[in-house]
Amino acid sequence: MKEKVQIEQAWDNRELTKDPSIVNAIENVIQALNDGHIRVAEPVGEKWQVNEWVKKAILLYFPIRKMELKEIGIFEYHDKMKLKTGYESLGVRVVPPAVARHGAYLAKGVILMPSYVNIGAYVDEGTMVDTWATVGSCAQVGKNVHLSGGVGIGGVLEPPQASPVIIEDGAFIGSRCIVVEGAHIGARAVLGAGVTITGSSKILDVTGNEVVEYKGYVPADSVVIPGSYPKTFPAGSFHVPCALIIGKRKASTDLKTSLNDALRENNIAV
Repeated sequence: MKEKVQIEQAWDNRELTKDPSIVNAIENVIQALNDGHIRVAEPVGEKWQVNEWVKKAILLYFPIRKMELKEIGIFEYHDKMKLKTGYESLGVRVVPPAVARHGAYLAKGVILMPSYVNIGAYVDEGTMVDTWATVGSCAQVGKNVHLSGGVGIGGVLEPPQASPVIIEDGAFIGSRCIVVEGAHIGARAVLGAGVTITGSSKILDVTGNEVVEYKGYVPADSVVIPGSYPKTFPAGSFHVPCALIIGKRKASTDLKTSLNDALRENNIAV
């Protein structure tokens, strides 16, 4: 986009944000995010590319906005950001009091139960954002993902080069899971209730004869539950949280059945 050069110039010289042409460039980028024409991060082959300049545009957008009082039905808001609108034409189902900010992209078939989607997020077709789930700034959520009740998908806005949280197609994120700090959940992975994945979390694959360790990344088709491992501190040895890969999702079963089967096979209570 032609706005990229203007955004980079304004990032290096904030005085330029007083220039109407720069303000217009910033607003154009936010509108393009809102419409899904650009993304904060996107798959390039098997890797993900972070578009730093788009993040910079979001960070520049906040200071050029002014606080406004808005009344929507019985709700009152006092904020700098516009709320997303036009859900009917987008083919998106939104259950009150779900909220998505302008600058977040919601594809056709997305369902928002009472939940929250922040600016810069990308939520692809057929995804369910269940009750009290949150999708943070710049998070990238794929097609046909299920974010269960109370899931927290963290926002990663700063620094601009940092990778956002990525949830790939078909993943099932169980109730009250937390996925933050640029963690990456592979396609069709299943996270059991209460799993926490950060960018530095140890994720231990215990399905083979030897443990295989990942950090901040859950491979495709993995079935994951909360776990812990011993760690020695000056005061003694204690168990600290980790995540355990205990099986693989089977192509012959759906997500819920796959999770239950994997748990039962490993003598874990369902």
